[in-house]
Amino acid sequence: MIEKNQWRNLFVLVKLAEMGAHRRTAKISTEYLAGKLGVSQQTASRYLIELDDKGWIKRTITPEGCLIKITDSGVKELKTLYSQLHFLMEATYPPSITLEGIVFTGLGEGAYYISKDKYRKQFIEKLGFDPYPGTLNLKLKTDYDVKTRSELETYPAIEVEGFTNENRSFGPVKCYPAIIQNKVKGAIVTALRSHYDASVIEIIAPVFLRKHFNLKDGHKVKVEVLTLP
Repeated sequence: MIEKNQWRNLFVLVKLAEMGAHRRTAKISTEYLAGKLGVSQQTASRYLIELDDKGWIKRTITPEGCLIKITDSGVKELKTLYSQLHFLMEATYPPSITLEGIVFTGLGEGAYYISKDKYRKQFIEKLGFDPYPGTLNLKLKTDYDVKTRSELETYPAIEVEGFTNENRSFGPVKCYPAIIQNKVKGAIVTALRSHYDASVIEIIAPVFLRKHFNLKDGHKVKVEVLTLP
């Protein structure tokens, strides 16, 4: 994750590039840069010192003014930013979507399904974690969240294959990697059971989420669903 100061440094670097400093040494006064950034001259000078210390620019003070050239390291940062923005603008799907729901107690069947060995082995292999035997159930309350949940069905998912044992058949399960409460990696699973509609999401994780976050029925939970490339 890019920190706040990093974004600020990138913004200043972009402004310097707009003035040609990525291709040639440019004479740029702190007063002129301050006007471009909408900050004081003193603040603009401090930003340049920070970029110089990071090795993103080479700054030379002369009697005629400040000469600035974006270094190879600075150009690399600009290219990385360009690649990230290009990916965001060109991607078929957004890199993630966020859903918010209310915790409620289900029928307790999640543990039964998830504990099935043929499911569990695939969860470990394909999701990278051994799920706690049970699901956290969330009821989506807003039209926005229900609509977004429905759109999720059009995104690529991790497919867990169904199977048949001597008693019955178990259908395939679609999984969407997710981050719960911005802390725990897990997944939204669909088709474990069919009696929930699109206003409900079921979440699995390597920990007992109710205990981990001290959740009770009625608590709100945010889930960031990560789309697949």
